[in-house]
Amino acid sequence: MKRSYSQGYSADKNNLMRVPSDHKRSAHSPMKSISKILAALLIIFSVSCKKDLHNTPIGIITEGIAPTHASVVYSVLSSYQLLSSTLNIIGNWGWDNGTVLRNDFILQDIASGDMQKKWNPDGDQAWMDQFGDYSFTASNPGINGQWSYDFDGVSRSNIAIGYLTDDKLTASLGIDDATKKYMLGQIYFLRAFYYFDLVNLYGDVPLLLAPLKSFADAYSVAKRETKANVYIQISKDLDLAKSLIPAGKYSSSTEKWRVSQGAILAMQAKVALYNQKWSDVVSIVNALEGLNYYSLNENYFDNFSVAKEYSENEVILSYDHESLTTPRTGNGLCALAGWGFIAPTTNFINAFEANDPRLGYTVDVSKQNVYKLFGELNDHNKGNDDAPSNKIYIRWADVVLWKAEALLETGANAQAIALINSIRQRARLTVTTDNTYAPAGTLPDRNIASTDKAQIKDWLIQERRVELGFESQRFNDLKRWSIAKTVLGGLGKNFQDKNYIYPIPQGEIDKSGGSITQNAGY
Repeated sequence: MKRSYSQGYSADKNNLMRVPSDHKRSAHSPMKSISKILAALLIIFSVSCKKDLHNTPIGIITEGIAPTHASVVYSVLSSYQLLSSTLNIIGNWGWDNGTVLRNDFILQDIASGDMQKKWNPDGDQAWMDQFGDYSFTASNPGINGQWSYDFDGVSRSNIAIGYLTDDKLTASLGIDDATKKYMLGQIYFLRAFYYFDLVNLYGDVPLLLAPLKSFADAYSVAKRETKANVYIQISKDLDLAKSLIPAGKYSSSTEKWRVSQGAILAMQAKVALYNQKWSDVVSIVNALEGLNYYSLNENYFDNFSVAKEYSENEVILSYDHESLTTPRTGNGLCALAGWGFIAPTTNFINAFEANDPRLGYTVDVSKQNVYKLFGELNDHNKGNDDAPSNKIYIRWADVVLWKAEALLETGANAQAIALINSIRQRARLTVTTDNTYAPAGTLPDRNIASTDKAQIKDWLIQERRVELGFESQRFNDLKRWSIAKTVLGGLGKNFQDKNYIYPIPQGEIDKSGGSITQNAGY
């Protein structure tokens, strides 16, 4: 496995901002002011306060330098970082513990049967293959890596919340009320996001709501809270975020990647969806529609194009990767593509109807290019460990299909079919990668008069797979529909009932002295 590249960036030591080097300019958007400052202050937070993350209990920190205005601001930025696909955010080439980068593509896309590890299978990082055949154990690096990323996100969020809810501290640092509320709103959202991922991956998990300053603190919370109670906290955090984030499609005109009202509403709708609160899904999405912030892009690929970032109509939540910054913030997942990783399964390719333009924009099989990942219709970012292509978490097509599902579950069949057809229409009218249009008859509308709920549900399942392919949505979909065993068994995979949730990392159980228990069957 290739381990590093020439970095190609420089630092302005006077202001510690992320800056592109003089000899090579990023193709991405201009710098975004405050998000680049104070990288050197990371020593105050979470992982960097630990000698070895994986030898200490989850969420533990140590006493550090007294907080300053700058370090409080940076605590918010630091909490975003665990959403990124940037390499080595919490480790240094930690393949053996799954921390080289976020493992969504492994635990979601490979596990769903849509993706295989490599175009030409080999023994490199064989632990990834175990998600494809369901032979993983609680000691698998991917199990540990995702847990580590999400809980580190929780830990960093708790540090920021601790600062920002200390009125005496914020007053002494000159942080005005509006700024404090805005930062808090972002952090509450991020904590909710990380916990949403955790409960859907692992089920019951420890619930950490404050910084842990000692091993005694850490062990006191080293126990699993019920998934239902974690969801209650997620909803509380999202409600708080909603009350604090300013209105507008973007909460910041200069840093459009920050958490917005739209992202909060979308997460509230997703939480309702995963808890089968169908009427809530419809009402929340209706409220989001009423803001007129989002619509389907005319061209499907505009969602993923580096050139269209923050100027298109559909993306609601994404992590803003940039090339050539200090510290690095590029999309390291593109590096893995250069090493032969990230390939479609034959079954995924065959899921696309004839002439569907979305297949070509997702992956070019003949050239072995995953364009959705690269953000360009070429291979310039293939092998680039510092690529500018964003990581998309929520976009409008996803939300439209949530509403379609909720409508179907409440008996509004025709309305559900109409929404599914809107996604198909955009797809068939998208100019293809060859700059032509799909022939007449491509992706015909589903029969709006159908009253067969099972048939309509199949249409929905199909549409979500091809529309959102390689966006780390499929496995969660299969699980929440309770069809994972049937679908994956049909692909010859050894999926068992226990696999509806992943095991708790064995290392976390060991570090807790057994107070954190294992999921059944592992």
